[in-house]
Amino acid sequence: MWNDIFWPLLTGLLNMGLATAATVHIVLWKRDSRAAIAWVGLVWLAPVVGVLVYFCFGINRIQRKATSLRVRESWSPDVEPQLTPEDVERRDELTVRHPNLPGLAAVGRHLTERPILTGNQIEPLVNGDEAYPAMLDSINQAEHSVAFLSYIFDSDRAGDAFFEALVRAKDRGVEVRVLIDGVGSRYSKPNMVRRLHSAGLMVAAFLPTRVPRLFKYANLRNHRKILVVDGRIGFTGGTNIREGHWLSLDPESPVQCVHFLIKGPVVHQLQEVFAIDWAFASGESLGGELWFPAIERSGPVWARGIPDGPDEDFEKISDTILGALSAATSDVRVVSPYFLPDAALIRALSVTAMRGVDVRIYLPEKSNIPVVNWATVDQLWQMLEKGCRIFLTPPPFDHTKLLVIDGVWALIGSTNWDARSLRLNFEFNVECYDEAFATKLNELIVEKARVAREITQKEVDSRRFLVRMRDGLARLLSPYL
Repeated sequence: MWNDIFWPLLTGLLNMGLATAATVHIVLWKRDSRAAIAWVGLVWLAPVVGVLVYFCFGINRIQRKATSLRVRESWSPDVEPQLTPEDVERRDELTVRHPNLPGLAAVGRHLTERPILTGNQIEPLVNGDEAYPAMLDSINQAEHSVAFLSYIFDSDRAGDAFFEALVRAKDRGVEVRVLIDGVGSRYSKPNMVRRLHSAGLMVAAFLPTRVPRLFKYANLRNHRKILVVDGRIGFTGGTNIREGHWLSLDPESPVQCVHFLIKGPVVHQLQEVFAIDWAFASGESLGGELWFPAIERSGPVWARGIPDGPDEDFEKISDTILGALSAATSDVRVVSPYFLPDAALIRALSVTAMRGVDVRIYLPEKSNIPVVNWATVDQLWQMLEKGCRIFLTPPPFDHTKLLVIDGVWALIGSTNWDARSLRLNFEFNVECYDEAFATKLNELIVEKARVAREITQKEVDSRRFLVRMRDGLARLLSPYL
């Protein structure tokens, strides 16, 4: 009889103790009240299992500030660029035409503690058909160093081309460092981390999925895409290394995307982000002229890199987007493959539209993840009824990530408009100030608009009951998608 009472009592007390400890941690450390409520409910309603799930997926244990400081000390970036009289004149002219720009620039400065850098050339590269040849050509011409970071690096026709180029660079005596996300490296076989290591390259997995690190970092991924060659030529954007992006190869699952070639002083900020990630993953610090040489001006774009992640860079992209929407006066153009913005971003888009700003959002008509598609549709009414216009682009799936404001300011990089990108992933974006560059991006968006169809409030409201239930249930999962 005692045994019949003892074990259930012990189990109950153990669960109560664990749930209480988890609740205290949630209340003290979770910033989002809705997420906190969800986690508290899970740890109490799912005995023991809920606590284990919270332990694995709910706690951020990444602290990288010391690593960041060590990397920055290794190359001593200039705090402020030296503006020429022509720079000052151009800045003043832009401010006259766009008086909200200084405030928007101040947001980025406050968030990153980095200056806007003048003299950059940034060129959009459409799909892997333009991006991959340019990236491969740069690697093939590398003389000193190659720093390469990708979320996905598949072993397929595209991956093989990059594998061979990196091996050739190493054989020429170029210092090569390759960093691949621990989950992204497992999207294909054979594993590219192992292949590169076997070929003698310096390669590391970011947050590898092996036990025990799996339990510490299972829900946190490095979604950045950065390539820097000889410290002077940079590439970033949304394009992974997989043959689906190389449309001329006629891949089985084609994916559209836009990547960017960058030259000029802002390349140092790409390299700095890579160096911090590399030091965290491998323990090696990269510094000096080999990785951070002097860079001359190359073009007219003023730019600043904005890292984002679940550490000291938390929610910097969200705040940047909110700042940009509040500064918009005429038009906003959003392109995103996954669109599950939180309540703050939904209200910001809605209020921006209600101010009379022309807000247009371009999304794939058919997502590569159906549940994301369902959840997205269930949120659209909130923006449609406030005056946002939303367009759906036909296949192939569009993985492009763009935000353009007032034909002068643009945000490019790896971030999607969803909770995973904005709260959990390590991301990297570049804010760009230049009317000619913004015009190029708007021209790309116009091309998407030619084949897109507009979704209306009536269409969203007329979904069948079972479809609305399915979409609504999917929306409840949006914080985890």
